[in-house]
Amino acid sequence: MDRQIQKKPWWKKNIKWLIAAFIFIAWCIYFIAFADHRSQVKMDSERLTISTVMQNDFQDYISVTATVEPIKTIYLDAIEGGRVERILLEEGSMVQKGDPIAELSNTNLILEISNNEANVARAINELRTARLQMEMNAMELQNQIVQLEGDLFIQKRKYDNSCAFFKEGLISEDEYLKDKTSYEASYRQMNLLKESFKRDSIYRGIQIETLESSADRMEENQGIIRQRLDNLTIKAPVKGQLASLNLEEGQVINYGTRIGKVNILERFKLKAEVDEHYISRVKKGLKASCKFPAGQIDAVVSKIYAEVVDGRFTVDLEFDNANNQQLRIGQTSHVKLELGNSNQAVLLSRGSFFQSTGGQWVFVLNEDRTAAYKREVTIGRQNPKYFEVLEGLNPGEEVITSGYEIFGDNEVVVLN
Repeated sequence: MDRQIQKKPWWKKNIKWLIAAFIFIAWCIYFIAFADHRSQVKMDSERLTISTVMQNDFQDYISVTATVEPIKTIYLDAIEGGRVERILLEEGSMVQKGDPIAELSNTNLILEISNNEANVARAINELRTARLQMEMNAMELQNQIVQLEGDLFIQKRKYDNSCAFFKEGLISEDEYLKDKTSYEASYRQMNLLKESFKRDSIYRGIQIETLESSADRMEENQGIIRQRLDNLTIKAPVKGQLASLNLEEGQVINYGTRIGKVNILERFKLKAEVDEHYISRVKKGLKASCKFPAGQIDAVVSKIYAEVVDGRFTVDLEFDNANNQQLRIGQTSHVKLELGNSNQAVLLSRGSFFQSTGGQWVFVLNEDRTAAYKREVTIGRQNPKYFEVLEGLNPGEEVITSGYEIFGDNEVVVLN
C-alpha cells in the first residue's frame, strides 16, 4: 500500500547552513562592536627594553661632567708696544709677583721721553724767567711808591704852609690854589700807584701759580712716560703659573695685544655645562659631590653664566674644603649636583623612549605580557636614572623604555 511522504520544511533541510550563517553574523557584530581596531605592530620582546614601575625615594639630582680650572686667571696684555728682544721665562714656569717675563724695545718711546724732558726743562726755565721778571717789576713799583711818598710828604708840608700864609694874607690865592692842586694830584697818584701794585701782586701770584702747576704737570707726565719705559719689561702681575706665553723673539707687538696668562694655583674650581632644562632650578649655593681618583670632594655652585649656547649653560663650582691640592688643571670629574631633597614617588627608569614621546605617553604591557598599549602619562622631575611619574602609571606595571621609532604610528605592540 502506498504511503504519502511529507515534505520537510526548508529550514530543516538547511539547518547547518543557517547555524553557520548565524555564527558568522554574530561574529561580525562582535567584531564591529567590541574588537580592538587600533593599529598594531608585532615585535620580538627580546629586542625591547622593558622596565617595571616602582615606588621608591626619588633623589633630585643631575650628573654633569666638570673640568678643573684655577680659581682665577690673570691675562697678560702688552701695556706698551715694541719689539721682543728677550724671552726670560717659558710656559709652565712658576712666577712670583714682579718677576720679569720678557723684554721689549721701542725707539719711538725713547725719543718721546727725550722730547718731553726738553719740554720740561724749557717750562722750568720759563717759570724762573717769569718769576724774576715779576720780582723786578714789583721792585720798580715799590721804588716808585717810595719816591712818590717822599714827594707827597714835601708837597703836603708846602700845602700846609700855603694854607697858613694864605689865612694871614702873606700869599696870593693863586699861589695857594696851585700848592693845593699839586698836593691833591700827588695824593691821587699815590693811591692809584698803590692800587696798581696791589692788583699787580695778585696777578703775579696767579701767573706764578699757573706756571708752577704747568711745570708740575709736565714733571708728572715725565714720570708717567718713564713708567712707560719700565713697562717695556713685561712682569708677572701675581704669584702663580705662567700658563701660556704667545711671544717670539723679534716679534713686534702692539699696545693691548694679549700675550699670555697666569693661573693662580692657590685654589681650584670646577666649570661644568648643564642642560638648559634645569636653568630655572640651578641656583647659587647648591651642593655637589665630585668624584676624583683621589676621592670625593664636596663643592657648591658659586657662579651661573646667563648665556645659553647650544642648549646648555655654564656654572662654576668652588670646593667646600681646601683639600684639593692634588688636583690638576684640565682634570675632569663626574659631578652629582643636588637640586632638592629626596621624597617618595612613582619611578620609571630612564630610556630613549623619551626622545620620541617627550614623556607624554608610553607603551604599557598587559598582565599576560602579550601586548603593550599606548597610554598617556605625566612626567615630572628626572635624574640620571629615573623619571618621576605624576600620573598615568602604577607601581608594578611594566613599560617599554627603549626607543619607539621602530613602532611607527601604531598604538599596540604585539609581543612574540
